[in-house]
Amino acid sequence: MATHRILIADDNAANRELLEAYLAEVDCDVENAVDGRDALDKARTFQPDLLLLDVMMPKLSGFEVCRQLKDDPATSGVMVLMVTALNELGDIERAVNAGTDDFLSKPINKTALLKKVSTMLKFKSVSDELERLRAYIREMEEQTR
Repeated sequence: MATHRILIADDNAANRELLEAYLAEVDCDVENAVDGRDALDKARTFQPDLLLLDVMMPKLSGFEVCRQLKDDPATSGVMVLMVTALNELGDIERAVNAGTDDFLSKPINKTALLKKVSTMLKFKSVSDELERLRAYIREMEEQTR
């Protein structure tokens, strides 16, 4: 079983295939979503550590997907890497306001993608471990009362 789970959400099949091919070097299980609604549904069922999220998608934009994921306690811990051809300042601000964790511009540079993915997965692992320790401490405190 792979160490991490990555969800790729892009309405363009060629983009999904390229990202999946690049991620072959990463110890991960990969799932694909074809639009914004599919991305939300699969984020809830697949429970990814990281979501590679296209901005311009049908049904729900990447901005809206990110906002809904971050607002939902069940998915708020999913790291979001927005993959976009948009690079206007307003688009970056919208992504930040939606809760994205980082950006990657199209066309995708494989080295940049793998470095960002590696860094984000390490951060997610540390964050998850910290949350487990906090839960353990709360449990121990409750037992000593």
